[in-house]
Amino acid sequence: INTGIYMIMGANIGTSVTNTIVAMGQMADGIQLERAFAGATVHDLFNLLSVAVLFPLELISGYLFRLTSAMLPESVADDDKWEGPIKKIVSPLAGRVLKANKNVIKDIATGKVENCNAYYPVVCVGGIEDYKSCADKCGDGEEKGVDCGRVGLITCDKKYGCPAFFQNGATKQDDSIAGGVCMVLALVFLLVCLLGLVNVLQRGLMGMSTRIIYKATNVPGIFALVIGAAVTVLVQSSSITTSVLTPLVGLGVIQLEQMLPLTLGANIGTTVTGLLASLVSDSVAALQVALCHLFFNISGIIIWYPIPFMRKIPLNGARELGKWTRRSKAIPPIYIITVFFICPLLLLGISELFVQKKVGWTVLGTIIVIAVFLGIIRFTWWWKRQEGRAQFIACLDRRTTRNAAIAALPEDMQFLKSKVAQLAEHTGLPEDEEVDEEKAEGTDDAEAEPEAVAEEAVEAEEQA
Repeated sequence: INTGIYMIMGANIGTSVTNTIVAMGQMADGIQLERAFAGATVHDLFNLLSVAVLFPLELISGYLFRLTSAMLPESVADDDKWEGPIKKIVSPLAGRVLKANKNVIKDIATGKVENCNAYYPVVCVGGIEDYKSCADKCGDGEEKGVDCGRVGLITCDKKYGCPAFFQNGATKQDDSIAGGVCMVLALVFLLVCLLGLVNVLQRGLMGMSTRIIYKATNVPGIFALVIGAAVTVLVQSSSITTSVLTPLVGLGVIQLEQMLPLTLGANIGTTVTGLLASLVSDSVAALQVALCHLFFNISGIIIWYPIPFMRKIPLNGARELGKWTRRSKAIPPIYIITVFFICPLLLLGISELFVQKKVGWTVLGTIIVIAVFLGIIRFTWWWKRQEGRAQFIACLDRRTTRNAAIAALPEDMQFLKSKVAQLAEHTGLPEDEEVDEEKAEGTDDAEAEPEAVAEEAVEAEEQA
């Protein structure tokens, strides 16, 4: 359960990367990019700030664990699983392309198996690729892979059969390659769809529709929270909600002050999926983790939203990041790489050093932690006390000026050539070709003069 609590904190941060990528779809317009990036990063900053406060609090006191433990019943009632409208549309197609075997991570986490090698090679009884021959549960006394089928990272669906990327006799490497191909394709489709979403919103939300949406969303914060939560419950994804709202912020339809409560409501709404899923089984642990997710978001809202000066921290931070994009369009990709890739990998690497439980690795991890901590202090001191912020902004301005000069260089060269031609025509100066010929003749004369002098010197010596 404790591990699950920390995982949902990380999931809250990771889920906000989608709307940040959406903001990059408005790169062509500097003003829209500034507003959209501010609208996207206000969600990021809220999640990061909430984790910064609640993560150490949970480590020290077990706040979420103790709070949710006091709310748990002895068992959870079994009920029908609710499936949202988006999942009903997507599941049939996804099930025919790829279906992940969730039992793998479950068995490894519980210690049932040591690694994925226990699931390979994939075996289908009789060589028939269907759910019953490949992925159906083994009966009593049956050996998996001999008397009944065995599947690896990719499994078959009971309703839709085996997906396109499933292969009888596949090895771990085969399934890994198939998963990598699907991930690349999914990222490509995601970017295409997000760019299409931005384009459609830009074309559709003009004139009267813009004013209507502005008035509809210009409501008190508590109502905006409810709207964000309700929409997210319907689509079962906070990423969809915030990704639709981000282009609207870029277009100026929604103000940044309204974007914050809408995204906070989306954070609350996305926890409903986990709560509904926990009602499917009798597992108390599943319900507790779902409740931890809910109260993590509620606690973050209580800390950062009701008090005005606390609310200004994520708002001002998002505005500052948005302003930086006006100085350099490299800020969004740098931000995404740093926040969502470099920092998680660094923390993961440090945690792996301590997990080894060996003196050498532990000492190395401690040294790295101290170095990172001192580096953060030094960076903060430079940023606040040594005009680091001004130096950073000046660096962005220099890069912007240089890039603008390079982009305008062809036009400037054409302009200068036209002016030189006009000047030559007005003053009667020779054309470029005539000047080149004169230079060539002058060069020939200059080369011939030393030879003539040498010949005269030879003749004088002969006469002497």
